[in-house]
Amino acid sequence: MIISRTPVRVSFCGGGTDLDWFANSEENGGRVTSLALNRHIHVTVNARFDEKVRVSYSKMELVDNFEDIEHELVREAMRMTGVTSGVEITTIADIPSRGTGLGSSSTVTVGLLNALHNFAGRQVSAEQLAEEACKIEIDILGQPIGRQDQYAAAHGGINSISFTSQGVEVSPLALSSEVISQLESEFTLVFTGLTRSASSVLSESPEDESDRLQRLRSIRMQADEARIMLEGGKLSQLGELLELTWQAKRGITSGVSSQEIDDLHDRIMQIGASGAKLLGAGGGGFFLVHGDADLRTKIENELGGSNRIIPLGVDFDGSTIIHSGGE
Repeated sequence: MIISRTPVRVSFCGGGTDLDWFANSEENGGRVTSLALNRHIHVTVNARFDEKVRVSYSKMELVDNFEDIEHELVREAMRMTGVTSGVEITTIADIPSRGTGLGSSSTVTVGLLNALHNFAGRQVSAEQLAEEACKIEIDILGQPIGRQDQYAAAHGGINSISFTSQGVEVSPLALSSEVISQLESEFTLVFTGLTRSASSVLSESPEDESDRLQRLRSIRMQADEARIMLEGGKLSQLGELLELTWQAKRGITSGVSSQEIDDLHDRIMQIGASGAKLLGAGGGGFFLVHGDADLRTKIENELGGSNRIIPLGVDFDGSTIIHSGGE
């Protein structure tokens, strides 16, 4: 049995600039500053007695031919790794696997590839896992998503990730243990209770294309500012930057926000946050919130009954194999 463990991600700034149409056409490319969250998706791969394929996630599939698998990420990961028969595959998520704004679909893909490669006796690099996940999701399945999620999930840690027509470059940020501790103390995730497919939000056409370009260029600059603030331990300024990023992001298309999301944002700010930004493409999922060390308790007291609260914690391992061998 093989078990992979792969983190989801939290993006501080830069989301949207990792889309190919923007990153490949802009002279400065795209840039994202993000971290891998210590919330994971586990994928198990175990040999079967027969040659059938059994897949278990939110539903169960049992097929004679892997081509008949409805879960397209599983099907294409099997095709890419060459493990196409005689296996049972299970995915188990710490958080909902779709629509949270944490890049969980790409985390599933990376984790599937890692587990299947290892089942076949191959150890592959984080770079290969990310590249293959992008190929499956963007090139093969045609999803209108970016490339930050796959690289954050595969590499782990806190990174500045650059996207150009030449490829993707992951630059880890060297932060002190004090800054990391402060980061985990002052930032909190607040679940909106809403979920929406990133693909559906990203495929929406903006009302003003030139305005969208200008907003994305501003968001790219904010990713660079976020990296500088993290490296300098200036987390209060980073919290304020999150607020500016959210205001730039929410105007890109109508699907990014809603009255319900805006109302929750305003309530979080009234509780005492210095900034709050919806993660992912928008339309639902988690807010990333900054405030002083007491803010999380205040949010839990005010919103804990209706909104799930998750402390920010960093995963530095990326996608790893945590079990390999007999049951």
